[in-house]
Order: sequence, then C-alpha cells, then structure tokens
Amino acid sequence: MTNKKLHSAGKPEGTPAGRPENPFLDGDFYNRVRDYTERDATFSKELKAIADRGAGKQSTDARFAPSLDFLRGVVKKGVSLNDMLERIVQGTESGLWEAWLAAYGIELRGVSYGKTGPRNARLALDISLNAKANPLFSNAGMRNWRSLVAEDCAQLQVEKPTVETAAKAYAIFFLDAAE
Repeated sequence: MTNKKLHSAGKPEGTPAGRPENPFLDGDFYNRVRDYTERDATFSKELKAIADRGAGKQSTDARFAPSLDFLRGVVKKGVSLNDMLERIVQGTESGLWEAWLAAYGIELRGVSYGKTGPRNARLALDISLNAKANPLFSNAGMRNWRSLVAEDCAQLQVEKPTVETAAKAYAIFFLDAAE
C-alpha cells in the first residue's frame, strides 16, 4: 500500500466520511496478505471489510462496470458474457438467460420478459469463497476482484455462515434499469 497522508479520522485523504476503508482494494496489500494468510482466513477478512464498507454504487449497470471488464469478455457455452447481457437488454433468447448467467455464477433475481420496454434485470454475482467467477479472475491476476466488484455494485447481500453452511455473498447489479 502506498504511503498516503491521513486526515483527522485516520483514513487516507480523499476517503469519503462515513464509509470504512477496505484495504483489500489495494491489489498489492491483498497479495501480501495472501502470501502470509490461509485462503479461508483471507476471504473472511476481505468479506468483513466489504460488508463494513458496503456497496460502492460506482457503476451499477453490469454492462459498464469496470470491475466486470474482464468477465464480460469470457466466453462460456459459446457466448461471451457481454453478448449475453446485450441479449438480455434486447429481449432475445429469454429461455437461455438463466443458464448462460449460471456459468459465471450469476443469478437472474428479477427481470421483465416483456417483448418491449426495459428489462429492469437484477443480477446477483456470487462473490463467495467458492464462486464460479473466482478462478476466472484469479487466472487473470485479479485476486482482489471481490473488493473491486463491491465498489461498482448497487447492493451487497451477505449471509453469515451457519454450522451447516458457509458464508454466502452476492454483488447485485442492474441491467436496463427503469429511469
């Protein structure tokens, strides 16, 4: 992490008041933590930082979110995620949307299937420990992708672990949202 001047609250200058800092946004910091900490422990720390900071709402449309640039170019089942998102917006091939998105670990949580008008789709990207997108981002060298995605998404949904289940977390994006 670079040396930044701190303001009176102990956060780097330029950090908005009211939002806790997420040190995992810094890729170098993330890599250093991963070098010395087990995978599950690193995930738990990052997920806590994400939940504390909340959704950044910087680019809530999945077609334009910078954190999803790499993922939009990945081809699964013969189609890129970018093409799938455009097909959803256009309203074509609606019977295939959910299966296409599932290949990336994305759930279609709500959508208008009408032939005309906006889709108003709500997409939930799994950012949990064993998310389908994890190997895609990791192989591209984006190990802190969860924190980056959380800065762009409109909402976060974090479910605490239970005795029977692991922690689940989702970053919620929109497509063609109503104005």
